[in-house]
Amino acid sequence: MSPTLPVQLPPSEIQDLVDDAIVWASQHGLLVGASSVSPAAVIHAPMSLLPAPFPRGEFCKARGVAPAFNLMIDAVSRDLGYLHETLERAAAEDEFTAQLLRLSSELGPRCEDRVLAINRSDYMLDEPSGRMLQVELNTIASSFGCLSNLVGNMHQYITSRLEGGWTAGELPANEALEAIPAALAAAVSAYGGGVVLMVVQPGERNAYDQQWLQTNLWVNHRVRTIRRSLAEVAHQGRIGEDGKLRVGEHLVAVSYLRAGYTPDDYPSQVEWDGRKLLETSDAFKCPSVAYQLAGTKKVQQDLARPEILERFAKSPELGKIRQHFAGLWSLDDLDDASTVATVEDAIRRPSAYVLKPQREGGGNNLYDEDLATKLKTWKGLSAYILMQRILPPVNRSVLIRNGSWVENNTLQELGVYGTFIRVGDRILLNETAGHLVRTKADSSNEGGVAAGFAVLDSPYLV
Repeated sequence: MSPTLPVQLPPSEIQDLVDDAIVWASQHGLLVGASSVSPAAVIHAPMSLLPAPFPRGEFCKARGVAPAFNLMIDAVSRDLGYLHETLERAAAEDEFTAQLLRLSSELGPRCEDRVLAINRSDYMLDEPSGRMLQVELNTIASSFGCLSNLVGNMHQYITSRLEGGWTAGELPANEALEAIPAALAAAVSAYGGGVVLMVVQPGERNAYDQQWLQTNLWVNHRVRTIRRSLAEVAHQGRIGEDGKLRVGEHLVAVSYLRAGYTPDDYPSQVEWDGRKLLETSDAFKCPSVAYQLAGTKKVQQDLARPEILERFAKSPELGKIRQHFAGLWSLDDLDDASTVATVEDAIRRPSAYVLKPQREGGGNNLYDEDLATKLKTWKGLSAYILMQRILPPVNRSVLIRNGSWVENNTLQELGVYGTFIRVGDRILLNETAGHLVRTKADSSNEGGVAAGFAVLDSPYLV
């Protein structure tokens, strides 16, 4: 039986509601850049017309476990020996990972006394097991928190106009627009004052999600934000004898990276110089290079091993975390019989697996025949991990992009934000900080909004 929309609507009524949703988005800042050339040219963000169903119990579990994941990833980031040993083989096949490790080696543990983390753990509901299984844990540039908040507000507006619509309790509140800026402001306060340096990509189309953070920081906390690329940091930044970073005349309290997660962000040595300058200062870094390494796919896979998880998480958090792990396999040792058996099974049944490289940003994973073709080479596989393919339920959604809409069978991915502040051994903040839903056509393997594969959505709890 084909999935259906939560309410049955004729095309003419869908068009009217789509028009209203686009106007609402324009009125309320639910926007992205129309191009990377002119910051003044905007268009509504890719979005769904109506919220997507999620089981209430699994949604609440995923939100509730965010502080436990925060503690775990912080513990991992502080163990540089473990990170370097775990990523050594991946770095041999992946130059970007190798560069990050070299930077970490140069710095050592000296700059980890002030930590601000804005993490996002992404999940899909696995229909066979009925569990919310983790797709990945993002520790750098976890985006769309603010726009996801606005999508939920837009859905409140649209569904209020439908006969027999949803009750308020079925559309959960999303605190991301307040909680993420509040964490940045708390770090500035803990530092003793200064600005937030938001490190951005040149020509960023998702600047409006970032600008909402800036606006909220100023309006609610009187904290100023400056925006610079890594190259601009290298040219304009300097560190004094006191260890403090100044960019121009601005004292930086927090370096907040919305760039630096892909090799494309480092086209020359200048960008690496800018990153090293950030890392060397005594400001809060969100994230530090150690945190970025702790969020790699290889570390995610290794943490699924019981003896490794027990090293970095304690009861009762241990059990809460473990229930969200999907099947994950290392491809480091191709002389190991069990690894060979797993690879051979994935070649025979490629639709049951996903092959993941050490990359962020969407569009990098291998599926189906592409996965099998890569595995058959038996070369360079230590740069990847193998993951169980999660099988989510199929829903029916209206997807709106570039002013047009289409009704599709769709899959959903839930992201849960967590904020964390530590100074030395003292934890100042550890909270769940909102959620994000991304919806994609069921024919699409990838799920990144900025990469063009998905739209922003919100949950409807059932």
